[in-house]
Amino acid sequence: MKEECLICKAPLQYLNEDVEMECEICHKKESSKTRCVNGHYVCSDCHMRGIDSLMGICMTETSKNPAVILNKMMSQPFCHMHGPEHHVMVGMALLTAYKNSGGDLDLKKALVEMNSRGKSVPGGACGFWGACGAGISTGMFISIATGSTPLGKENFGLSHKMTSSALGAIGEIGGPRCCKRDSYLSILQAVEFVKENLGIHMEQPQIRCSYSSRNNQCIGKRCPFCKKKKKIAFICVHNSCRSQIAEALGKHYLSDFYDCYSAGTETKPQINQDAVRLMKQIYGIDMEQDQYSKLLGDIPEADIYVSMGCNVACPNIPGKEVVNWGLDDPTGKDDEAFLDVIRQIDCKIQKLRKCEE
Repeated sequence: MKEECLICKAPLQYLNEDVEMECEICHKKESSKTRCVNGHYVCSDCHMRGIDSLMGICMTETSKNPAVILNKMMSQPFCHMHGPEHHVMVGMALLTAYKNSGGDLDLKKALVEMNSRGKSVPGGACGFWGACGAGISTGMFISIATGSTPLGKENFGLSHKMTSSALGAIGEIGGPRCCKRDSYLSILQAVEFVKENLGIHMEQPQIRCSYSSRNNQCIGKRCPFCKKKKKIAFICVHNSCRSQIAEALGKHYLSDFYDCYSAGTETKPQINQDAVRLMKQIYGIDMEQDQYSKLLGDIPEADIYVSMGCNVACPNIPGKEVVNWGLDDPTGKDDEAFLDVIRQIDCKIQKLRKCEE
């Protein structure tokens, strides 16, 4: 489910000025610029409820890769698509990987300090302060790791340079905000910065985002962590029923990972009308809106070809491996036959998605 308001899932709105709001969970009243379009407000403390569990994760972690550690944190129930919890998690992941890579650090003491500092950066700082909390978290990390204070000299400069480097990378990509993307960008900048300035070699992360389906404002291919989509083609003889259902459900469930097509060796004037009716009834999908019967030459070359189960009559794709789903053709049969095929295709499509997540 795409996440916005934690109460009703409605889109968030950001006001130009602070107004007094009451948290829907703890009923604390405070000034804020952020609420959903239905007026719900959740305070930072409630938004991050459960974040204390990170201490245990970090203290038992052995990885030298801060992105691996960050991903474990992001998988926790308290972590949402967006939110101020990222202002704490980035610094904690870096401190843990730094310690595991040979950094001289009292990890427990450092994590407690990071938790305290990170929580002080409110949600929406990226837009209202011009400084993303994930980027600021990298500066906090350097400050804690080097023992910087306002009277520091070299470490004072290093913490500012670190924050500047992270915020610069975030600014180059631009908005709208994505807490996952900005956290990953900050991590990458910190790994390189620490190697050059502190001589500690944390593992270099290879990051691919798996959160785009939960982000209403995902910038897609403009994001450096966007997965390159594969092309999948569902094929049968007439491209009028099973393959059309598979294309529709592929677009419905797999759009984060695949560009979905269907085709055949022959065409029909229209998609099977029983399939059209039932897909609209079950999923609200109107296949006739942007799908039609196509020949194999009408679609791009795919990475994966899936046969619906036409046996010897099935289209041959020279040089390509074809996966056979072995589905009976429901054409001319009753609704139950169609529903059975739809359920089978739905199940197979869902399995494809799970393999990519």
